[in-house]
Amino acid sequence: MRAIFLALWGLVAASICGAATIQEDFSSDPLQNGWRVFGDTNLFQWDSTNQNLDVTWDSSQTNSYFYKPLGTILARPDDFSLSFDLQLNDIAWSGSTELAVGLFHFSDATNPAFSRPAADTPNLFEFDYFPDNGVGQPAIVATLTDTNVNSTHKKGFYFVYDNLPLNTGIIYHVVLTHAAGQPTIGGEVSVNGQLYTSLPDVFAGPITNFLIDTISVTSYGNSGGSLLAHGTVDNFVVTLPPPPIQNFSGALTNAIWQAQFLSQSNWLYTLQRSADLQTWSNLSTATPGNATNLVLPDSHPPADKSFYRILASRP
Repeated sequence: MRAIFLALWGLVAASICGAATIQEDFSSDPLQNGWRVFGDTNLFQWDSTNQNLDVTWDSSQTNSYFYKPLGTILARPDDFSLSFDLQLNDIAWSGSTELAVGLFHFSDATNPAFSRPAADTPNLFEFDYFPDNGVGQPAIVATLTDTNVNSTHKKGFYFVYDNLPLNTGIIYHVVLTHAAGQPTIGGEVSVNGQLYTSLPDVFAGPITNFLIDTISVTSYGNSGGSLLAHGTVDNFVVTLPPPPIQNFSGALTNAIWQAQFLSQSNWLYTLQRSADLQTWSNLSTATPGNATNLVLPDSHPPADKSFYRILASRP
């Protein structure tokens, strides 16, 4: 599980606000803006002329991702959304295989066992298009998977869908949403500002929780079916909840060093100290956030300067 850190050097106060959104319009090279490639690098190319991302979804290759860390961990208690534009130039397929754009948990998605065909895909929040859903129909799908789903426990899928095609040469605007506390995903697809589908059909598998930390344009490998599609994605917007640590400050009070910050509920916080920024020691137990100011003390601070940080993790 990933954790979020905020460090405080010495006894100097610091604060963090953090953006509530992540936006990407590909007006500049995304690889210089935090985006990275896992898998086949040839599947993703920045088009500097049209200012979008050229994508090849090729199921004959291994799982490949054009991805960017969110800088936080999303879970069931959070409100968040993802929107983007998608255009297909061409598509060919056999069997039931999808192309995907969405959010996932990076350490799960890069695990060799992670397999969409085998349903071994915990912690997904994504848009999928199946040109053939297995019974001869196309399917536009918004998919959410539980953190415990795997190839032997396949019930933890919740998805909404509509049996409509994505036609080539048309720009579709996709919006995926999650309401705080809900075991669901919602989605809409529009064309030129007009609703194409609200994904009215529901498969309500059980979702206890999920953990999401990365945005991705995703090409899944699939040895049992084939899909080869070319297209573009553009205009990503991820709307995030408030960061888990805000207004962080530190000070000595009666010879006790105290870190104070605005915490969020549904997070755990641990104060850590280091003399060299290499080895860190926990100074507190994992303390639940309370959605207001939280104080974590170091009751025995060293005489010399030290480094402090807060570890924020999901329960």
